[in-house]
Amino acid sequence: MPTRSELWQSLDEDTDIQLHWPKHRSLLKLRGFLLDTVRDAKDFYACSADGHIPDFFLQRHAADDDDALCPDAGLPDHLFRGTRACDGLKVVIKAVHLQSHEFSVIQFLSMPPLRDDPMNHCIPVLDLIQLHEEKIAFIVMEQWSSQLIGDDIPCTLGHFLAAIRQCIEHVVFMHSHGVAHLDISLRNLLTDYEGHYAYIDFEMSRRFDGSSPVSISNFRTTEIPPECENGECPDPFKADVWALAVLILRACKLVGWCIPQLNHLVRLMLNPEHENRPSIHQVLRSFDAIVPTIPDQDLRPF
Repeated sequence: MPTRSELWQSLDEDTDIQLHWPKHRSLLKLRGFLLDTVRDAKDFYACSADGHIPDFFLQRHAADDDDALCPDAGLPDHLFRGTRACDGLKVVIKAVHLQSHEFSVIQFLSMPPLRDDPMNHCIPVLDLIQLHEEKIAFIVMEQWSSQLIGDDIPCTLGHFLAAIRQCIEHVVFMHSHGVAHLDISLRNLLTDYEGHYAYIDFEMSRRFDGSSPVSISNFRTTEIPPECENGECPDPFKADVWALAVLILRACKLVGWCIPQLNHLVRLMLNPEHENRPSIHQVLRSFDAIVPTIPDQDLRPF
């Protein structure tokens, strides 16, 4: 018999749930959420810069009426865009295994009092819908953007440093509550263009209660620390510190800045010996001490 840990690992590996979304359309509507239809997509294109509906879209949906569901071709099958009926807020609905680490962690972080903690920078979760017979759950989230720099929004040094601080602070929050994200990367960071940033994709995340072993076997992630290259992760929290350092470097490259004052901290976070990396709490303290020393004129091209 597999252990519970082995079962959860198996479930988390199968993230692409084979889901027939029309089957759940009525339930989601009862909970106040409308899945996107062909009409919604046409309205979206009509509001675009040129107002043109692409030929590929018309060909793909030539046989569909306007009320037919319209999955976003750019999203995996277990994600679907929609709208909150009461106010038109755009949402993304994610189907996950009910017994998965992801659902457990999201549920933990999205319930009071943690939900209301100012250090919690999770993307707002509007509803958690559990289907026990089918052993799946729907996570309904606000729709944010993966385009971290808006076309019409200037990225000043102050905005950039505030964004990086949020990225650090949220890891502090998670680690303080025994949660390791384990897939921190730019591709798993979203923004609402109102100064808020959030990590997504908690498929790899683990929650430790202090009694379970911290090391993880069969480890895989986007940014792989040197100690995890053999598939074993001896310290998930220090793996997050490594990945966060890579995120900071990639963010600097994205905006085209090299900030010398951050280099020393990033080097410490990238120490190949994970035992010698700072904790995330130390990272935040060091960052807060560094920020006042960074004048605009010290920025260099990346």
